[in-house]
Amino acid sequence: MPTAAKRATISIVSPCFNEAEVVPLFYDALIAVLAAVPDYGFEIVLVDDGSADATLSVLNTIAAKDPRVRVASLSRNFGHQMALTAGIDLASGDAVIVMDCDLQHPPTLIPELIVQWRAGNDIVSAVRKDTTGASLFKKISSRAFYWLINAFGSVHIPNGVADFGLLSRRAANELRRMREHHRFLRGMISWSGFSRSLVPYKADARAAGRSKYTLFKMIGLALDAVISFSTVPLRLATRVGFSVTVAAFAYLTWNMVNAVRTGNFAPGWASLIAVTMLMGGSQLIFVGILGQYVARMFEELKDRPLYILKQDPRVTSASAETLPPPS
Repeated sequence: MPTAAKRATISIVSPCFNEAEVVPLFYDALIAVLAAVPDYGFEIVLVDDGSADATLSVLNTIAAKDPRVRVASLSRNFGHQMALTAGIDLASGDAVIVMDCDLQHPPTLIPELIVQWRAGNDIVSAVRKDTTGASLFKKISSRAFYWLINAFGSVHIPNGVADFGLLSRRAANELRRMREHHRFLRGMISWSGFSRSLVPYKADARAAGRSKYTLFKMIGLALDAVISFSTVPLRLATRVGFSVTVAAFAYLTWNMVNAVRTGNFAPGWASLIAVTMLMGGSQLIFVGILGQYVARMFEELKDRPLYILKQDPRVTSASAETLPPPS
């Protein structure tokens, strides 16, 4: 007799940082959606990103009741992108769905992500078209974020693409091979070049708690995105430096010709200070840009692990263990 085909398994990966209030709500909403997709097996990988509240306790309580839930905990707060990386490293499904646990990434979109994957797409990205209750500043800053990345980056990222999405097993495996420390997963996924489908959605307001992505964290993420995928800032520094030098020589020539022609040698204190401040400021800015690239080289050369697990779902004890890079 022919052997029945094995059901495909899908891993749901979600990072959690100080989300004790919202995790039970997220789990209930997720389970309700998964129950409506009976043709697949599911595992749920929840990653505690060094929370200072009761998040880890809540996650372990859920895992004790549901064998599909696997809980990992990082030894400290390594950041959202590292927590996502840890979850993807631990996921064993035929496809991996990555989403936040604050319910701004609606679990109801999961069936459509699976449909697009089954249609032959290795990457299915959810694209945020609007966010309930988002301020004007948030909307403008979000558009500026994607404009900056696409203007200076070497890969194109559709406006509104979130970390929320599905990766086929081969796409997830290729992402696991990328071990750089300053991570921008949206760019890394786009860079991989696999076939891609976009699914629009409207993000709801957070179910509970407060957003952990502050303005400074968003700026840091944008900086990582630009520097990780582009050398344009370095080329821009060279071009600006050349332009300023040409302008300075032209200004000097004009002053010399004017002095000979009129016999007036103006002291030029104000213009001298202005030019000095312009040159000095420009040099400091571009030295800082160069420093960002050097700092990232320094981080990579140290070759430290991307994160450290204090609770690893692959082992029975909760002893601190470092997850080795994938082979």
